[in-house]
Amino acid sequence: MDLAVTLPEIKILSVDDRIRLVQAIWDSIGAESEQLELTKSQTQELSRRLVERKASPEAVVPWSEIKAQALKRVRR
Repeated sequence: MDLAVTLPEIKILSVDDRIRLVQAIWDSIGAESEQLELTKSQTQELSRRLVERKASPEAVVPWSEIKAQALKRVRR
């Protein structure tokens, strides 16, 4: 893929369409995540976050809320 050609085409899309495109790309990566190997530092960070979440489960903000807030800011 030639990003010099693709990026200008993407910039023509509306913000909502670009967000949907990014989400679709992210979802496609997630579908293949089992093929990715984590580095030692990534594994350590995930372990740290899991311990933190277990210690303070009330501090977790659901993805749906984060996404809604982000979309609200973009649409202003």
